Amino acid sequence: MFPYCTDPDTLDTFRWFSCYLTTGVHMSFYLSFLKVLALLAITAPVALGFGFLGAMAARAQFAPLSLFGKGYIAVVRGVPDIAFFLFFVIALDQAFEWSRHQILCPDWTDPIRQGSDFLVCPQAKLPLGTAPEWMHETYGFFLAVITFAIVFGAFAANVLFGAMRAVPHAQLETAAAYGMSRRQTFWRILVPQMWVYALPGLSNLWMVLIKATPLLFLLGIEDIVYWARELGGTKTSRFTDYPHGDWRMWYFLFLLVFYLAMTRISEIVLERLMRRLSHGQATSGGELLRKETTA
Repeated sequence: MFPYCTDPDTLDTFRWFSCYLTTGVHMSFYLSFLKVLALLAITAPVALGFGFLGAMAARAQFAPLSLFGKGYIAVVRGVPDIAFFLFFVIALDQAFEWSRHQILCPDWTDPIRQGSDFLVCPQAKLPLGTAPEWMHETYGFFLAVITFAIVFGAFAANVLFGAMRAVPHAQLETAAAYGMSRRQTFWRILVPQMWVYALPGLSNLWMVLIKATPLLFLLGIEDIVYWARELGGTKTSRFTDYPHGDWRMWYFLFLLVFYLAMTRISEIVLERLMRRLSHGQATSGGELLRKETTA
């Protein structure tokens, strides 16, 4: 990046590091932090949506729908995250390609499943073999977002289901006594009040989601863990202009600081949000706020 980087062997320590830290591969390392932040920004609301739908299904009066919602929560929560990620990404990818294969290649006669191989026509591949690299990376990221959302949506559904049950039943009965329909009671009474009960659990879930982002590495995505391992490993002059020893400890220490900073910022934001939601509520948090106000 800098003009003096043409001959690394002639550089002093400061200039050597300034050149080393601005190479193209390091720019990919810095870009991978944006991938993590994008994953969090997209997955959190999508997972919350899955969780809300799952909680609504679990408390539904229609028995098959209730069983489906409770089954979704139980099954996903009962499977280890790593096993689910490694299975579901492959299963989701093959489901998409199988669907495209049925539509685009109706005359295909060979079996799709041949032993352990999954073979579809070239037109059904996702992405296509001729697609640029960025499309392959975007598709992989999309699969990761869906997988994360389904997994953490089940945990969110369990939290929201419990929060809905924590809202005092007397308030729902009062709403019904005033002539509100079940739909009005749900959206005007139950949903606004459940968040104060759900936020502690959702806060913990958000922290777990932050800590789970290194699983992107297992899904084949070049995230911060991938680049920290690649860049921190021992490099010789045969493979790079900037040879160095095993620096993985320093790279992973940088990741540790990054995640600690993310956690601390999240704690501050969630604490303020909790105080805002607790204001005026008939909960221990709301009672504490009233005492602080009157003191």
